[in-house]
Amino acid sequence: MWTIFGAVHLVFLLLAGLLSLRGEAFSDTFIYRIWASVDFNEELVTGPSPWVYPILALIPMAIAYIFGSGPFLFIWVLMIAALNTLAVGKLTRWGKKREAIPAALWWTTFTALMAWLGFARVDGLTAPVVLIALSLGVASPFLTSVILSVATWTKVWPAAVVLALFTVVRQRVQVVLAGVLVTALVVGMALSMNALPKLLNFLLEQGDRGMQLEATFTTPWLWMSVLGLGGARMYMNQDINSMQVDGPGSEVMSVLMQPLLIAAALLVAGLVFWALHTGKRNGGADRTALLLFGSLALVTAFVVFNKVGSPQFMVWLAPAVAVGLSYQWKAWRVPATMLIGVAILTFLVYPLFYDALSHNNAVMAAVLTLRNLLLVVLFVWSVRQLFLMGRNPSLIPRHDVVKNDAVSSSASASTDAVSTSDALTKEP
Repeated sequence: MWTIFGAVHLVFLLLAGLLSLRGEAFSDTFIYRIWASVDFNEELVTGPSPWVYPILALIPMAIAYIFGSGPFLFIWVLMIAALNTLAVGKLTRWGKKREAIPAALWWTTFTALMAWLGFARVDGLTAPVVLIALSLGVASPFLTSVILSVATWTKVWPAAVVLALFTVVRQRVQVVLAGVLVTALVVGMALSMNALPKLLNFLLEQGDRGMQLEATFTTPWLWMSVLGLGGARMYMNQDINSMQVDGPGSEVMSVLMQPLLIAAALLVAGLVFWALHTGKRNGGADRTALLLFGSLALVTAFVVFNKVGSPQFMVWLAPAVAVGLSYQWKAWRVPATMLIGVAILTFLVYPLFYDALSHNNAVMAAVLTLRNLLLVVLFVWSVRQLFLMGRNPSLIPRHDVVKNDAVSSSASASTDAVSTSDALTKEP
């Protein structure tokens, strides 16, 4: 496991080192490096503002720039490699949890297939952090919420996992308290940087965006552009460095996507809550399984119902699946297989043939459509799992079986001890 993991990360470290020696970066790290070089002053940059990200995302950018622009990419990839190491270590208890080793190998395979999308974007920093948090799970709700809150203030998507955690655990006050404490620290950091008015800019920056080329709901306009129907067209939004698609009704859909995303997230959270309490009445709810299936459903909703469909978003889907595989391989092999397919198709779209896609290539439009269809199927599958956990929990293998076995063994040992004690006291 560690040999394969090390080989994959060594390849990206070597590539990053070679590019850094030439003074280069890769993909979005070019933009991150520019932002860090001007101390994140948006008035000194053209194109996207650094405040399109939550404020904690600026910290790793600043760290990567500590020795200047030359080694920026290498330090950036090194940070992600270190976080991935911690994530796999936590997932497998540093190799002691042998049943989790296949899950770690799956995570490493997915990471390799996503390539620079996991190593040259902020998303690559947050994915292993979320994996660590989910590995802690319902057993440590306060610490789990702290880690997830830090990740959310780095890139918004872990908020979906926070919502799943809040819905599933008994100690909901701890989840909220952890989030409030982290947010208070973030506000203090913004005040120290004289950046408090910009603190929520990452939410406001998305409001005026159109339908991004790769987004799931953009698929009809993608094909209208490819087939030359209705005046639909692809174009580059220079302000945010994003390919978008415009056509009849696309502006209306762009406005509707934000409330649609919120509604989808709330409906899934409601389903998780229903599954928890209905599952109790139908034989017992497995909170760990609900957290993982709920996280996958909510994060997939964040991808499917999002007008921004950046290819690195696929990285968000892996942590819940990896942790799920470490508990119950059989219960999670379907989404694990689908995500390998998603990773391969995404790699074909970006970086291999993105230029062809953006010039109305029908073959690449079909590849992207298949990828988006897989995402919809993944969302439906995860929602179905939640429904099954409410109706009949016994249909889903328990994820807390080790814990239950330990409790049962302890109870059995205690019963045996009491029986022995009773027998001794009855001896003449």
